[in-house]
Amino acid sequence: MITFDENTKVFHLSNNQISYLMSVEEGNLLAHLYFGKRVGHYSGERLNPRFDRSFSGNLPGSLDRTYSKDTLLQEWSGNNTGDYRAPAVIIRDENGARQTDFRFQSYKIIDGKPELKNLPHAYVEDDSEAQTLIVNLLNENLACEVELSYSIYNDRPIIARSAKLINKGRHILHIEKIASMQIDFPKSDFQVISLPGAHARERQIERQTLHHGLTQFESRRGTSSHHMNPFIALIHPSTTEFNDEAIGIQLVYSGNHQETLERDYIDQTRVLAGINQYDFDWKLRAGDSFQTPEALIVYSSSGLNVSQTYHRLLRERVARGKYQFAQRPIVINNWEATFFDFDTEKIQKILDNAAPLGIEMFVLDDGWFGHRDDDNSSLGDWFEHATKLRGGLKALSQQVHDRKMKFGLWFEPEMISEDSELYKKHPDYALQVPGRGMTPSRGQYVLDFSRKEVVDNIFNQMTKILDNVDIDYVKWDMNRHLTEVYSTELPADRQGEVSHRYVLGVYDLAQRITSRYPDILFEGCSGGGGRFDAGMLYYFPQSWTSDNTDAVARLKIQYGSSLSYPVSSMTAHVSVSPNQQTGRQTSFEMRGDVAMAAVFGYELNLADLSDKEKEIVKSQIKFYKKHRQLIQYGDFIRLKSPFDGNQTAWEFVSPDKKELLLYRYKLISQAQPEFTLTKLAALDPDKIYLADDKKRYAGDELMNIGLYDTPIQLADWTSRVDYFQAEN
Repeated sequence: MITFDENTKVFHLSNNQISYLMSVEEGNLLAHLYFGKRVGHYSGERLNPRFDRSFSGNLPGSLDRTYSKDTLLQEWSGNNTGDYRAPAVIIRDENGARQTDFRFQSYKIIDGKPELKNLPHAYVEDDSEAQTLIVNLLNENLACEVELSYSIYNDRPIIARSAKLINKGRHILHIEKIASMQIDFPKSDFQVISLPGAHARERQIERQTLHHGLTQFESRRGTSSHHMNPFIALIHPSTTEFNDEAIGIQLVYSGNHQETLERDYIDQTRVLAGINQYDFDWKLRAGDSFQTPEALIVYSSSGLNVSQTYHRLLRERVARGKYQFAQRPIVINNWEATFFDFDTEKIQKILDNAAPLGIEMFVLDDGWFGHRDDDNSSLGDWFEHATKLRGGLKALSQQVHDRKMKFGLWFEPEMISEDSELYKKHPDYALQVPGRGMTPSRGQYVLDFSRKEVVDNIFNQMTKILDNVDIDYVKWDMNRHLTEVYSTELPADRQGEVSHRYVLGVYDLAQRITSRYPDILFEGCSGGGGRFDAGMLYYFPQSWTSDNTDAVARLKIQYGSSLSYPVSSMTAHVSVSPNQQTGRQTSFEMRGDVAMAAVFGYELNLADLSDKEKEIVKSQIKFYKKHRQLIQYGDFIRLKSPFDGNQTAWEFVSPDKKELLLYRYKLISQAQPEFTLTKLAALDPDKIYLADDKKRYAGDELMNIGLYDTPIQLADWTSRVDYFQAEN
């Protein structure tokens, strides 16, 4: 899978789907040659063409004006040495210089894929599953070495990349920027897809043409954020869901990230992804090393179904633990039913109604701890609210389990309230700049998780609850972003490390908690989808996709999320109408059909439902249980985008192509409605599929001729779900 030609100095990483080529060129510079569809043989055509470019400098000591870093397609660019494009790395020397110049030194090829210490990453279950190339580049003047890691799986069109910087000198270095990956592409008509958004409007698909200069996507909020997900896709104007090329780049990281694209003056494109250089300054002592997060780079020759590779990889080789492939339970969460205003009687009413309907888990949300009756107190005090529930959590857990349901509990481990016992004892535990004001958000501050003793304190508090109460599920929330990113325990010249050390602290707590309680299902959350990324998926197999439970808004949120994340990672609940986030009124059926296209649950007061609505709930739960395996672990395929028109359509297809569910949604009704068709995809063309109404369709008929979207419903916000099963 990985070869190196000693004569041509060309590395070739390949499997039956992709090839990745790079070479060691003049001056021991590591050059990028090609990434795309598999090639069996490479003859050398992609070597850097020679041409004298005005104002592009040449290598030290060279008189050859036709060879310049400024135009060379590279794998790892330095700074301030003749390449004027955005660099992969900036290092400040003890004399203040920021000149970096890395040259090829050595390489090794190993079986398997090494783990990244203290960082989430894609993994292998057996060393025969992948190979890894580690290329060593040396910056001789700084006595600094970088290990570039490239892992390729046997049967996945993906390259996993990361970088490890090692200080082999005697002096302290400061890393001001370090990317996880870089690829330089020759002239191409690239567009880029990104996933911007906001709280309650996450992962909205945006497609734009790359123009000359920089195009940059980033988060500076301390998390991956609602506002810009750490995923981009390089495409062409002709790329669709099923046609032409697409290259996905996803960072396995949950903090400040940065994806930079630069189209230079001869239309070459540089792509960088990694930790955001904003406020980043890592002090690297002699002998120490710094490991970047991993970037997952996927190639597709069949359009944006690059998603299928990500879905399988994240589900099979990033997510871990007991629930990685387990059917996820149907949840009722009390938050939108009661908010903070709950007591034993109100919870009992929810439980009394939940079990007969077939709901499998009750989750007690915010407000059970400290003296918390609103969002202005008690974060950091993970002990039971003394007066809210008779018998406390133990009694409630027993009552839930007596009803043959599972019991879940909400935590927000990374936060602290000024009105809390923890803050009174340790005000220094909050992120803050001494002598300056602190910025409250949602009435709370952020704990300094760059400090081990702070993480240990929260770990010990959480384990006292989890050791003593029978809990099946934990919802891990985070409801604000970072400000005053400063640690009172670090010296001035290390404050640029705090934001990354914070993320490492989160990973440390998540690793310790999930390892100690392997039978608990953990769900991530950050005001909904504010930390919905591959890094958190490594610890939590599912996340609350958005605080917005409006079915119409969720079409875009879930559609956008599916570009890079599997359905098994996305939770979705039926809530009340009018919706509490948008005020929109939708039918119970529409709400159910959207929520059931994910990990399903409810977030409303079941006691307020009419008998007719309860029957609908029973029917929805029965349907979901019947098709849960197909929905959560089948192939999810997008057919019509809510970003492009009045309709949305997607389907779930079983791996053996014997079952499929087709979901179709219409937004706004209109007079003289048009007749539209939906063509399915990814079926077996030779199979005969039997629909719910007993009609028989050939697979190629469903894919090429399609189905009319009938009967037409003269109403807004309508949906239809059809199940097909192969006869043979």
